[in-house]
Amino acid sequence: MSTEAAAVPVAVAPAKRPPINKYAFACALLASMNSVLLGYDISVMSGAQLFMKEDLKITDTQIEILAGVINIYSLFGSLLAGVTSDWLGRRYTMVLAAAIFFTGALLMGLAPDYAMLMVGRFVAGIGVGFALMIAPVYTAEVAPTSARGFLTSFPEVFNNLGILLGYVSNFAFARLPVHLSWRAMFLVGAVPPVFLGVAVLAMPESPRWLVMRGRVADARRVLRKTSDSDAEADERLLDMKKAVGIPATATDDDDVLAIIRANNNKGNDVDSTVNGGVSVWKELLINPSRPVRRMLVAGLGLMFIQQATGVDCVVMYSPRVFERAGIKSKTNSLGFSMAVGACKTFFIPISTLLLDRVGRRPLLLASGGGMAVFLFTLATSLMMMDRRPEGEAAALGAVSIAAMLAFVASFASGLGPVAWVYCSEIYPLRLRAQAAALGTGINRIMSGATTMSFLSLSNSITIAGSFYLYACVMAAGWVFMYFFLPETMGRSLEDTAKLFGKEDADDDDLGRRHDRKKSTELITAHQ
Repeated sequence: MSTEAAAVPVAVAPAKRPPINKYAFACALLASMNSVLLGYDISVMSGAQLFMKEDLKITDTQIEILAGVINIYSLFGSLLAGVTSDWLGRRYTMVLAAAIFFTGALLMGLAPDYAMLMVGRFVAGIGVGFALMIAPVYTAEVAPTSARGFLTSFPEVFNNLGILLGYVSNFAFARLPVHLSWRAMFLVGAVPPVFLGVAVLAMPESPRWLVMRGRVADARRVLRKTSDSDAEADERLLDMKKAVGIPATATDDDDVLAIIRANNNKGNDVDSTVNGGVSVWKELLINPSRPVRRMLVAGLGLMFIQQATGVDCVVMYSPRVFERAGIKSKTNSLGFSMAVGACKTFFIPISTLLLDRVGRRPLLLASGGGMAVFLFTLATSLMMMDRRPEGEAAALGAVSIAAMLAFVASFASGLGPVAWVYCSEIYPLRLRAQAAALGTGINRIMSGATTMSFLSLSNSITIAGSFYLYACVMAAGWVFMYFFLPETMGRSLEDTAKLFGKEDADDDDLGRRHDRKKSTELITAHQ
């Protein structure tokens, strides 16, 4: 071979992505099915309200309160889930979520009056908050790094499936007598939690929770099943042990839980969860470090934006928007509402398949830009319809419907699922459950605020004005995402802290090394 030929670099084939781990896939699938509950409840209310208003003789104000208040109630559920998931574990928290939602669905379906409906909404809201917070956290903690984005997007996939099922239920029961139709819609929602609660019991516990409780041997067994290789399993376990303060030299047989408790008197990880998570909340809200502050700005800001754009208003009040666009028949408007559910369900695989290929940021920015454009288009077409005779507005009505469906499709293909993925992976282990609960709470508050004010806002500034307002929020949100959200694709959950402040992360590493030295001394004494 000549010298020139030897100097030419040999082409190297790109590394193949490992196949999806089937066990991790099954765990993510079962955990994410809890999100069906939220999607179903949001969309079924869009049709049930039409019959409920006629049957119970309630006002638009009562309807919008009833429709949106479940999001406020779910705030309490998500905050409780943050504590419960550290206390009982991720798996039993999901079982509890299914049981609570089952009770709420029964109460709503059998409610004799408005007051009992509100009680049912409160119970169901607690269950929704539990499910909404725990599903992405569990999935992110089980998934291997190579498929974490793909698997962690599953909760949003099933949320959209629940929305579609809710619309189908609306359409299926719309021809029943008025006093039965809305009750049947709610009672059908009591069926999925029964199967979900049983199915979740077949899942393993989160390996990160097991490590936090000192059950290192159990965590190793789960990681061997959910990782792409034994080497990756060992590496993931080592990262988790470092995060909790267990030295690398500790074996699975050591009395690790005692070591962790003795080593974390200052309020880290296990000790904080045993004491109700008080020190975790202090680290999050009272005295956060610089990286934690940046994480909270990114995570809470993204959760705010996701709902402040009014997407739940489009889902929950779609029959009224379709009516404003020229579809006057109640049955036809419910039929067209199924198209909203279909768009949310069928476009979400775009983000699911691309999350671990193109990254989180490109999907968020593309989705947010599309949402802003389509909201402006929807608002403009509805405004122009107000200024034209009814017979000349058919084309504008078609533009309105197309823009509305395109807005929903843009949300489903980016901001909808990616926000949950992003916020489940940016926080360190010791803060993850409570920080995720806080983000879920912000998300639900904004959803409740928009859905509880949509009818009043539309009466005040018109539906077109409402959508112009949401479009401006989305445009501002795009700027926020561009400047404040770093890319997290390909990084381990324990490594993302460096994206939000390396100098503080290094200080934390020094503290961890000191903790490991203390732990090694404890192990030596124990032996």
